[in-house]
Amino acid sequence: MDDVKPDLPPADAPAGEPSIGELLQQLVDNGRAYADAEIGFYRTLLRAKLRDARSMLWMGAVAIALAFAAAVALVMGLVFMLAPLVGPALATLIVVATFLAVSGLMGWLAWTHVKRIFKEKP
Repeated sequence: MDDVKPDLPPADAPAGEPSIGELLQQLVDNGRAYADAEIGFYRTLLRAKLRDARSMLWMGAVAIALAFAAAVALVMGLVFMLAPLVGPALATLIVVATFLAVSGLMGWLAWTHVKRIFKEKP
Protein backbone atom coordinates (compact mmCIF):
# COMPACT_ATOMS: atom_id res chain seq x y z
CA MET A 1 0.00 0.00 0.00
CA ASP A 2 1.30 3.39 -0.91
CA ASP A 3 1.74 5.85 1.87
CA VAL A 4 -0.50 8.82 1.21
CA LYS A 5 1.13 12.05 2.35
CA PRO A 6 -1.04 15.13 2.80
CA ASP A 7 -0.16 18.18 0.87
CA LEU A 8 1.77 20.24 3.41
CA PRO A 9 3.28 23.60 2.64
CA PRO A 10 7.02 23.56 2.37
CA ALA A 11 8.94 23.99 5.61
CA ASP A 12 10.47 27.21 4.39
CA ALA A 13 8.04 30.12 4.19
CA PRO A 14 8.21 32.22 1.03
CA ALA A 15 10.66 35.09 1.22
CA GLY A 16 7.94 37.80 1.29
CA GLU A 17 5.99 36.47 4.31
CA PRO A 18 7.16 36.70 7.93
CA SER A 19 7.40 33.52 9.96
CA ILE A 20 5.05 32.71 12.82
CA GLY A 21 7.75 33.56 15.33
CA GLU A 22 8.23 36.98 13.76
CA LEU A 23 4.48 37.56 13.73
CA LEU A 24 4.24 36.61 17.41
CA GLN A 25 7.15 38.91 18.24
CA GLN A 26 5.45 41.72 16.32
CA LEU A 27 2.21 41.02 18.22
CA VAL A 28 4.05 41.22 21.56
CA ASP A 29 5.81 44.42 20.51
CA ASN A 30 2.54 45.99 19.38
CA GLY A 31 0.86 44.95 22.64
CA ARG A 32 3.67 46.54 24.66
CA ALA A 33 3.49 49.72 22.59
CA TYR A 34 -0.29 49.85 23.10
CA ALA A 35 0.08 49.28 26.87
CA ASP A 36 2.76 51.97 27.08
CA ALA A 37 0.52 54.39 25.18
CA GLU A 38 -2.43 53.63 27.48
CA ILE A 39 -0.26 54.08 30.58
CA GLY A 40 1.00 57.39 29.22
CA PHE A 41 -2.55 58.51 28.51
CA TYR A 42 -3.76 57.67 32.01
CA ARG A 43 -0.71 59.27 33.62
CA THR A 44 -1.46 62.47 31.72
CA LEU A 45 -5.12 62.22 32.71
CA LEU A 46 -4.15 61.67 36.35
CA ARG A 47 -1.84 64.69 36.31
CA ALA A 48 -4.65 66.85 34.93
CA LYS A 49 -7.08 65.56 37.58
CA LEU A 50 -4.53 66.19 40.35
CA ARG A 51 -3.98 69.72 39.06
CA ASP A 52 -7.74 70.28 39.14
CA ALA A 53 -7.98 68.79 42.64
CA ARG A 54 -5.17 71.02 43.92
CA SER A 55 -6.92 74.08 42.49
CA MET A 56 -10.22 72.97 43.98
CA LEU A 57 -8.64 72.53 47.41
CA TRP A 58 -7.04 75.94 47.64
CA MET A 59 -10.12 77.67 46.19
CA GLY A 60 -12.29 75.79 48.68
CA ALA A 61 -9.99 76.78 51.54
CA VAL A 62 -10.19 80.43 50.51
CA ALA A 63 -13.99 80.18 50.24
CA ILE A 64 -14.24 78.65 53.72
CA ALA A 65 -11.94 81.32 55.17
CA LEU A 66 -14.01 84.09 53.59
CA ALA A 67 -17.26 82.52 54.83
CA PHE A 68 -15.79 82.30 58.32
CA ALA A 69 -14.75 85.95 58.14
CA ALA A 70 -18.29 86.87 57.05
CA ALA A 71 -19.73 84.91 59.98
CA VAL A 72 -17.43 86.74 62.39
CA ALA A 73 -18.48 90.05 60.86
CA LEU A 74 -22.13 89.08 61.26
CA VAL A 75 -21.65 88.21 64.92
CA MET A 76 -19.74 91.41 65.57
CA GLY A 77 -22.40 93.41 63.77
CA LEU A 78 -25.14 91.84 65.87
CA VAL A 79 -23.24 92.59 69.05
CA PHE A 80 -22.69 96.20 67.98
CA MET A 81 -26.37 96.57 67.08
CA LEU A 82 -27.58 95.20 70.41
CA ALA A 83 -24.98 96.96 72.57
CA PRO A 84 -26.75 100.38 72.69
CA LEU A 85 -30.02 98.67 73.61
CA VAL A 86 -28.91 96.24 76.34
CA GLY A 87 -25.22 96.95 76.97
CA PRO A 88 -22.15 95.28 75.51
CA ALA A 89 -21.96 92.34 77.95
CA LEU A 90 -25.60 91.34 77.59
CA ALA A 91 -25.45 91.87 73.81
CA THR A 92 -22.48 89.50 73.62
CA LEU A 93 -24.27 86.97 75.81
CA ILE A 94 -27.45 87.12 73.70
CA VAL A 95 -25.58 86.67 70.41
CA VAL A 96 -23.37 83.84 71.72
CA ALA A 97 -26.33 82.00 73.28
CA THR A 98 -28.39 82.35 70.11
CA PHE A 99 -25.58 81.09 67.90
CA LEU A 100 -24.82 78.19 70.26
CA ALA A 101 -28.51 77.23 70.29
CA VAL A 102 -28.70 77.29 66.49
CA SER A 103 -25.46 75.33 66.14
CA GLY A 104 -26.64 72.79 68.71
CA LEU A 105 -29.93 72.34 66.85
CA MET A 106 -28.11 71.89 63.53
CA GLY A 107 -25.68 69.40 65.12
CA TRP A 108 -28.56 67.41 66.60
CA LEU A 109 -30.36 67.34 63.23
CA ALA A 110 -27.15 66.20 61.52
CA TRP A 111 -26.73 63.45 64.11
CA THR A 112 -30.28 62.17 63.50
CA HIS A 113 -29.45 61.93 59.79
CA VAL A 114 -26.24 60.02 60.58
CA LYS A 115 -28.21 57.58 62.73
CA ARG A 116 -30.79 57.19 59.96
CA ILE A 117 -28.07 56.41 57.42
CA PHE A 118 -26.49 53.70 59.58
CA LYS A 119 -29.75 52.21 60.79
CA GLU A 120 -29.63 48.43 60.35
CA LYS A 121 -33.12 47.80 59.03
CA PRO A 122 -35.24 50.18 56.94
